Amino acid sequence: MLYSYISQGAGLLPLPEGGGLAEALWIDLYRPLDSQVKAVAALGYEIPTLAEMEEIEISNRLYTDNGTLYMTGVLPGQLPDGTPAAMPVTFIVSPRQLVTVRHHAPRPFETFPPRADRSSSGCGSPARVFLGLVEEIIGRFADISEGVTKVLDTTAGQVLTMTAASDAASLQRSLVTIGQQAELMSRVRMGLLSMDRILAYHAANTGHQPEHGHIRPLGTALQRDIQALEVHADFLGSRIAMTVDAAMGMIGLQQNDRVRILSVVAALFLPPTLIASIYGMNFTHMPQLELEWGFPMALGLMVVSAVVTFLVLKWRKWL
Repeated sequence: MLYSYISQGAGLLPLPEGGGLAEALWIDLYRPLDSQVKAVAALGYEIPTLAEMEEIEISNRLYTDNGTLYMTGVLPGQLPDGTPAAMPVTFIVSPRQLVTVRHHAPRPFETFPPRADRSSSGCGSPARVFLGLVEEIIGRFADISEGVTKVLDTTAGQVLTMTAASDAASLQRSLVTIGQQAELMSRVRMGLLSMDRILAYHAANTGHQPEHGHIRPLGTALQRDIQALEVHADFLGSRIAMTVDAAMGMIGLQQNDRVRILSVVAALFLPPTLIASIYGMNFTHMPQLELEWGFPMALGLMVVSAVVTFLVLKWRKWL
């Protein structure tokens, strides 16, 4: 799909029908068709394929070609079937236009156009639209981090109030939830790292532009926001690790409790088993073997030995 926008006042509007792509300030390619790629490439841009975007070498992700910046970062989003994914997004910033290429749906690309007029950078140039979009992306990272914080507050509270007798299914659900939040935060951290590199590269290669002095403080502010979010992500990572340790500790207590019960049962039956083994020997001369009350006596010894063992375990507070 191809979305194109023009600058209208302080915001963005979709390119009117019949308008040429050369008039667009921002062209957004989402899972583009070959014809759409060719139409944008005709404007003088080299549109990378998904395989090229997935290359991890810095030289393939950050480079300049004829004054146009090509910057690729990894952002969290969704595939068409709703599956969460972290995939590369390429930002192509030229003096005339901003072109973005993506094969999944990060939410900021949907939320930014309607409220671009609220952006602190404005929409007067491709660089400003780019910084406004980055600002929206960073805001999305902050929203995800806040969501993870709330989930961890709830999950950690549940885990830390559980007892050894708690339902094992509850602990399993807690571990699944924690794992999902850890995976989500790993995508956020990857996105923060990518955007930090992109902003640094953009600032280093736009010094010759007339409006560089005006947009540089905006980029610097965004980098500070990224650094603050990275610190918060580290804090959330430690909280996730603590909650996992607590959940695993509760699982260990449950297992220890079950093993203790089995050990107590084995200890209770050990003396009666010993007595039964002795009187089950097939020797000719054995005490009480010929007595009429020998069998009840043996049963009584078994019961008494089990009761004595139980009382000793109770006295030692092993039960």
